[in-house]
Amino acid sequence: MQSVYKFPIAMAILHAVEQGQLALSQPIEFLPTDAVRPGQHSPLRDMHPRGGVMVPLQELLHLAVSESDGTASDILLRVLGGPVVVDRYIRSLGVQGIAVIDSEKTLGKDVKAQYRNTSTPAATVRLLRLLADDRPLTSDHTALLLRLMSQGGTSDARIKGLLPSNTKVAHKTGTSGEDNGITHATNDVGLITMRNGKRLAIAVMIKDSPASEEIRERVIAQITKAIWSEANGKLS
Repeated sequence: MQSVYKFPIAMAILHAVEQGQLALSQPIEFLPTDAVRPGQHSPLRDMHPRGGVMVPLQELLHLAVSESDGTASDILLRVLGGPVVVDRYIRSLGVQGIAVIDSEKTLGKDVKAQYRNTSTPAATVRLLRLLADDRPLTSDHTALLLRLMSQGGTSDARIKGLLPSNTKVAHKTGTSGEDNGITHATNDVGLITMRNGKRLAIAVMIKDSPASEEIRERVIAQITKAIWSEANGKLS
């Protein structure tokens, strides 16, 4: 999954807020031990290399989802009680095929760990559909998460790449590093708002590819455009 797993982490955090276990305004301490290693993306760590600051929970959500901040994501996991809590929450929604096992810090230390945080595209689409249709979260929290997924982002060349510029897309990308010419994962998952107001759920996940980033992103954009065009045709 790479950073795609920050989407279910955010859902689990918002569920905990709804259960009264956390509050969005609650300040959370950024401990020195939370920081991911140099080379892993983390604006929070870059701003406060030694930690020791208090960060509101809602800001941590923004950093993790909109900015794909690895340190913020790991703080959210710590506050929840670890990856197992996220994994259990996703399964409680009836979604099978997603496994949340490791933190960003673990992923940064062990290349093989990248293959443990996994999801089938179908499972991710199921989770997206639940968010869009069944609303496991309150309408306010659903709107908040979709807004965070619509902001920032590490690449607009994937799902959004070939769609009309005014298309509303709430998405989460995930990208691995490269080893011996192989990129372990190039992902983008999200909800596209169609012209009738309904949302199209899509997950495109490319595993172990020797192709360039430009080609990988173009493939995701082309797949998305084909699905989007088909769906729009059925609305006519």
